[in-house]
Amino acid sequence: MHIQDSHWTSASAVASGGAVGAAANGRGDSSRTTPLRVDAQRNLEHVLRAAREVFGELGYGAPMEDVARRARVGVGTVYRRFPSKDVLVRRIAEEETSRLTDQARSALGQEDEPWSALSRFLRTSVASGAGRLLPPQVLRVGVADEGEGALLDEARVPQQRTQPGAGELRLVPEESAGSLGSAEYDAGATTLLEVVGQLVDRARAAGQLRADVSVSDVLLVIATAAPSLPDAAQQAAASARLLDILLEGLRSRPV
Repeated sequence: MHIQDSHWTSASAVASGGAVGAAANGRGDSSRTTPLRVDAQRNLEHVLRAAREVFGELGYGAPMEDVARRARVGVGTVYRRFPSKDVLVRRIAEEETSRLTDQARSALGQEDEPWSALSRFLRTSVASGAGRLLPPQVLRVGVADEGEGALLDEARVPQQRTQPGAGELRLVPEESAGSLGSAEYDAGATTLLEVVGQLVDRARAAGQLRADVSVSDVLLVIATAAPSLPDAAQQAAASARLLDILLEGLRSRPV
């Protein structure tokens, strides 16, 4: 599946010719290889930026050809950097998971008031477009009734049970997301859920968050409040308005 694109081949030929000329003129290795390293780094940045845009718009099911087209490189260049689509998806998912975790930690550290911390995290995450790149493994949810807990991955959302007898939304792994599995990614996803769990627990303990709201609900808010619209201004306005409505739905009400 490693397709050689003509642009890369031509560039390699020119670079090789330059390297021969450099050697003939007595220049050292660094003068020959630095341009290639810079070019490779630039291509990598283009591919990663394009992947975030394409996956954000079309989801992780978007083909690699779309990523290459958006990056303005041949698909062979993409596959040289990422041997399979699974590797590229995992890279984007890991980066997004890390970014969300940092945003959650920042909200915890900068806001003393529990509701302000939770709403700050949600607003920052939605504004950054995180909802369009949430990793499938932490977004997939299932409805569990009592007695079915063994069928779900209970460890993903610790201490997030609802009232007895009620249905519960809990995060479960997605079969198609198995390719994302790696020790580093699993650790990152677990950390994200734990930090968001702290935000949820604090707001609930303060009586500011509905008792039935779980970590999975908070992540669903991030995903729901990030619609993909063609106009950037309309998209920002729609996200802000939708998030305001969803935040009101999360808040507890006096009895």
